[in-house]
Amino acid sequence: MELVEGLYLLVTLGLVVAGLTMVTLALQAYRQTERYAMIHLSIGFSLVVAAAVATSISAFLTEFTATPSLLTVNNGLTALGFVFVVYSLVTYR
Repeated sequence: MELVEGLYLLVTLGLVVAGLTMVTLALQAYRQTERYAMIHLSIGFSLVVAAAVATSISAFLTEFTATPSLLTVNNGLTALGFVFVVYSLVTYR
């Protein structure tokens, strides 16, 4: 494994830990407040984490040969995740 691949895994791990922490906090907030915005927030961060994990796994399985496709899928899932995050902010009352 090259240095850049190791760094990529390390950064992805950091994103996954931070993202899952946000998911957990949003679900706890939902249990306390019963506001559906917290569900949307948790879905959004789940999608961001899923994009990171799926891209990392796919990148190593394809030996980084399908980079344009991987980045397109990653950006699509991440954008969809942020749509849910923004929606949770707009609908929060």
